[in-house]
Amino acid sequence: MRIIEPSELIINPDGSIFHLHLKPEHLADTVILVGDPGRVETVSSFFSSIEVSVSNREFMSVTGVYNGKRLTVVSTGIGTDNIDIVVNELDALANIDLNTRTVKAEKKKLTLVRLGTSGAIQADIPIESYVMTETSIGFDGLLNFYAGRNEVCDTEMEQAFLEHTQWNPLCAKPYFANSAPRLVNLFADFTIKGVTISAPGFYGPQGRVLRLPLADGNLNDKIEAFQYKGRRITNFEMESSAINGLSALLGHDAITICAIIANRVNKGATKDYKPAVKNLIEQTLIRLTK
Repeated sequence: MRIIEPSELIINPDGSIFHLHLKPEHLADTVILVGDPGRVETVSSFFSSIEVSVSNREFMSVTGVYNGKRLTVVSTGIGTDNIDIVVNELDALANIDLNTRTVKAEKKKLTLVRLGTSGAIQADIPIESYVMTETSIGFDGLLNFYAGRNEVCDTEMEQAFLEHTQWNPLCAKPYFANSAPRLVNLFADFTIKGVTISAPGFYGPQGRVLRLPLADGNLNDKIEAFQYKGRRITNFEMESSAINGLSALLGHDAITICAIIANRVNKGATKDYKPAVKNLIEQTLIRLTK
């Protein structure tokens, strides 16, 4: 049995995992992921009781009870690089014995639900609507570092996208990772099904220009026009691809739902996105615990 070396799996002196500072007993089987540490307080304000609250850097975690079900909420910060940390450490808490540094024989399946904000890239998607990511496109390249990447990705859709956009070979190769069908069905009643791009940045990678010109100034137009088997790309955000891809490789169920706070085509934006996000949180909690 392989023992995972201390340099590969760092455990804090108190027995908690390195970045999240959580111990295995702190983790619920259902985890809500949010980017903003301040949003952890919003989610946990719905809990009837709180068991544990831990924070380290941008990673804040609270485990408590809603509607009789134990839940954990974790802030990830921004970007798929942080998702690489969070998903791997959550899986380690669930499926690695931290005392023996060995993988457990019986694996636990986690449910990971990211709740966030996003910008629509189709004119008919209303501001303050909710887009549920059915497929996430990773512009970040993170999943390309892991074996089995093609087995959990829609490579046919990926190839169609590469050809349609005449993809710049200097950029990371995109990967197309699907959400868990069970979760797609669970949240379908109040959301718009979407194909979401996870960008490795907020400005250039999402087509925004301040002082630096873009390598491909037409890329967003190509993205907006892309069609595959009647499906189109709906929105930009920055985390869902790594959540879907890593979860699929590790055997967990994952999905992302975002409140649309801006429409990049119509140039409009909400004046106050917090009520829409709070409603999204409540609707999600209800469905996760009914």
